[in-house]
Amino acid sequence: MTNVILQQITKRFQTVTALKDVSFAIEDGEFFVLLGPTGAGKTTTLRVIAGLEHQDEGHVLFDDEVIDYVTPADRDIAFVFQQYSLYPTMTVYDNLAFPLRSPLRKTPEEEVRTRVTEAAEKLRISHLLERKTARLSGGEMQRVSIGRAIVREPRVFLMDEPLSNLDAKLRESLRVELQHLQKTQGSTTLFVTHDQVEALTMADRIAVLNEGKIVQLGSPDDIYDRPENMFVAELVGTPGINLLNSSKENGSLYVENSPVKLAVDYPTDKLPAQFVLGVRPEDVNPDPDGDFEGEVALIEPLGVETILHIRSGEQTILSTVSGITHWNIGDSVRFDIVQEHLHFFDKASQARIPVKRLLAEA
Repeated sequence: MTNVILQQITKRFQTVTALKDVSFAIEDGEFFVLLGPTGAGKTTTLRVIAGLEHQDEGHVLFDDEVIDYVTPADRDIAFVFQQYSLYPTMTVYDNLAFPLRSPLRKTPEEEVRTRVTEAAEKLRISHLLERKTARLSGGEMQRVSIGRAIVREPRVFLMDEPLSNLDAKLRESLRVELQHLQKTQGSTTLFVTHDQVEALTMADRIAVLNEGKIVQLGSPDDIYDRPENMFVAELVGTPGINLLNSSKENGSLYVENSPVKLAVDYPTDKLPAQFVLGVRPEDVNPDPDGDFEGEVALIEPLGVETILHIRSGEQTILSTVSGITHWNIGDSVRFDIVQEHLHFFDKASQARIPVKRLLAEA
């Protein structure tokens, strides 16, 4: 396989700058995820790597070799699209074999048969090989699309939200299969998604893209536990993080328009007078002996867990609890907040205030 490096890539479409000085490196055999909202520049990044778009500035390297002017066909990449790119009048077998039978490859038919059979077994579609793709379900068609990429044994796999058109159960199933496939094959993979669950569960590393810029790059733990700014903090995590305008006084933290007051057990001198406090819902724990009190404003039962919306003063604080709860809307509930997992952000710049890191360095 191959390592991929993007060096200061900028791409403009007339007056719109889709990518702004984008740089990152994908290691050989790494499952790298590009995460961001619609319009962030994710697909443009893939197309630049594939050679389908040419950047205005910067360089693309495969194995430390600049490939800026190498044609898409000669880059030896496999592209799995969001929409199923299959030939409906062909059988599954012929769709899988198609890239191997191209004039550029001229793969011997016996090798074609071997590769197609192996790919079909890995994706559990062997029983579909003689069926026309027009008669397949959405999940089956996407498996065939992925299989067409696998049979080529390319240098790099590029996947553009391949699971987004599937229902929730199929997405979960294919997510697991893709992870297993990538690990067993050791393939260099760039996977694009707007779904933070896909990113956190599948990636070795994640690059968060927003408005054409990389705003954070790191492991799933880095992205979730140490978000660089409020955008990243809100992007990952379900339900979303509680972001509460707060202030400090005499060593305590006060949540605005709420009786919540945190007497933290570490110095607060690194914090400005006013800031945004971030609290993950799993760190808001209902407890009969809790320090804070609120009222249940809304209940979202999800089976394995329940999301409580707790009204505290004029603030609503989300909490996740295991299983089905015994609370009703309007009930009084006491709760605690886990101090060790608090996040702090600057109100103006929305950047992370690294209180704990600065304390550790002190």
